[in-house]
Amino acid sequence: MVSVANQLNQTLNQQVLAILERCNHINHLKQLQSFLTTLGQSQTNFYAFKLVRFCTLKLSNLTYARFIFDHLTTPNTYLYTAMITAYASQPAHASSAFSLYRDMVRRGQPQPNQFIYPHVLKSCPDVLESRGTKMVHTQIVISGFEQYPVVETALVNSYSRSGNDIGIARKLFDEMSDRNVVSWTAMISGYTRVGDIKNAASLFESMPDRDVPAWNSVIAGCTQNGLFSDAISFFRRMGMEVSDNIRPNQVTLVCALSAIGHTGMLQLGKVIHGYVYRNGLDLDSFILNALIDMYGKCGSLKEARRVFDRNSKKRLTSWNSMINSFALHGQSENSICVFEEMMRCQDHNIRPDGVTFISLLNACTHGGLVEQGRAYFKLMTKTYRIEPQIEHYGCLVDLLGRAGRFEEALEVVKGMKIEPDEVVWGSLLNGCKIYGRTDFAEFAVKKLIEIDPNNGGYGIMLANIYGELGKWDEVRKVRKMLKDRNAYKTPGCSWIEVDKQVHQFHSLDKTHPRTEEIYDALEITSLYTAMVSAYASQPVHLSCTATWVGDITKAALLFEAMPDRDAAARKARRVSDRKSKKCLALWNSLTNSFARHGQCENAISVFEEIMQSEDCDITPHMVNIYQLVDCLFTQKKVEQGLAYFELITKTYWIEPGIEIYGFLIDLLMKIEPDDVVWGSLFDGC
Repeated sequence: MVSVANQLNQTLNQQVLAILERCNHINHLKQLQSFLTTLGQSQTNFYAFKLVRFCTLKLSNLTYARFIFDHLTTPNTYLYTAMITAYASQPAHASSAFSLYRDMVRRGQPQPNQFIYPHVLKSCPDVLESRGTKMVHTQIVISGFEQYPVVETALVNSYSRSGNDIGIARKLFDEMSDRNVVSWTAMISGYTRVGDIKNAASLFESMPDRDVPAWNSVIAGCTQNGLFSDAISFFRRMGMEVSDNIRPNQVTLVCALSAIGHTGMLQLGKVIHGYVYRNGLDLDSFILNALIDMYGKCGSLKEARRVFDRNSKKRLTSWNSMINSFALHGQSENSICVFEEMMRCQDHNIRPDGVTFISLLNACTHGGLVEQGRAYFKLMTKTYRIEPQIEHYGCLVDLLGRAGRFEEALEVVKGMKIEPDEVVWGSLLNGCKIYGRTDFAEFAVKKLIEIDPNNGGYGIMLANIYGELGKWDEVRKVRKMLKDRNAYKTPGCSWIEVDKQVHQFHSLDKTHPRTEEIYDALEITSLYTAMVSAYASQPVHLSCTATWVGDITKAALLFEAMPDRDAAARKARRVSDRKSKKCLALWNSLTNSFARHGQCENAISVFEEIMQSEDCDITPHMVNIYQLVDCLFTQKKVEQGLAYFELITKTYWIEPGIEIYGFLIDLLMKIEPDDVVWGSLFDGC
């Protein structure tokens, strides 16, 4: 009898498995469930497990899987594991995973095993943060599973996801008897989450074996924490270790492209694009979006648009990236055109979100489209019911501030439903700088100092504003406050790529091995500033040009008010003469300095020195002719001016642009040119 029963069970098992293999709809599953019920097998855990697994894995129907589970009188450990695993795999259901585990513990039966704890721990940080992890950790110790490698790794990962418990995670990691690549990667990811890239990199270098997730962890960590040059360095190292097991995947490429976009390393971006194409990854929507974003940030808008147009399955992120790329470079009309194109597309799943409107508002800001920007803000809130975030308010305030509408900008700030932050007040401050509104600027900077009192940059701004207003007592008070608080100022930072190597520079940085050469080159820029300083109301020396922030227009205006401009220009020449090796930029600057202010003889002298130079890289530039001819014509030396113009075009084969011909016509004509004159000019060109 027993053998007959076993044969019947085996036959039923085979039938159930065969039916499940052919199932592709929930209705088929329900029919199978009814069949099992008629056979009295609805409470059999083996069949219930098969049904639950089919629901969660093949149909992704957690609701019906839970329905089957809840109708079981005595579900076993495997059923609990199946349900908790399904819930934990989706962050939105993390609370269901934890509550189901808690019910299991309260009932006392069945007992959790080592396979259930990793999935429970995965859900803990999303539900109760470190408190949940500690509760489960206690149960693990009581049940005696703390020495299992899979449980140890899960504990390290769970604690590392809570920034306050990174120390506990490291302690558990150090105590592990058998560390595998998963536990190493979990610890590295924990450090990158809290921004501790130093320890993350140190741990990464100590890894005995590295896999792709380990590389991704450190590359993504550097990118997310703004260490873009480090991310690119790790990516290049990964490229040198490429093997059958180590090859960049989707995550690697997306993170690398993001870092490249921030550093502007377009050539490396093109290399990755080639890799994507050769390896058939050009259909991956995430990689395509990353390419659009990278090309956009690097200013290669045509290439960004080309990648965008080739993407047959555009997601919202694709549209957002393209809109933002144009907005980032001030091409407001193109940005708006892409948005309108998006609204016309037939895909009903494409609906603008908050990111879309941030890009649109930025586009309107750069294009000075105040009313259109306001209309988009209203469209976002009224039509699409999107709650404005701090970034949206910052964009709107920036839009109004750049247009000089400060009262309206303040009304927007007062009407905000959330507390304004540095983005909002910084946006208002930018507009104040443009229009010289020291009253609003003072108010905005004070608000910024309230938000971050230790940021020395804000204090320096306030001191400069008081200086412009002549409030020197207030300047002294602010500087004393900065000194008492030991306020900091984040140094400026820039990157440059030379021979496939990234060089990173900070303000006043002298750590680069070629510092002496770099500063020697920068001295050329300092000399140009010295030329401009010849027109300023007080001398600017080479040692302080880094702190001189006046612009050329202001310097020229100050020059007009100087009683002795000739002496100032001669001083500029003396500064130039002290430089043993002069570059073209220096010669151009010196020529223009004399020509712009009517010292034709000195300008001609410098210009002839350029023509007599033995350095093949030193040749006259059209800018020199523009200034020199203008100077000669102003002093009624027309023939001499035309002679120099002819010399530069015939001797140096420099083809003047249309603006130069227009300039000559404007100088030579006695009357205002009309449409006929300008039309003839354009026809000739």
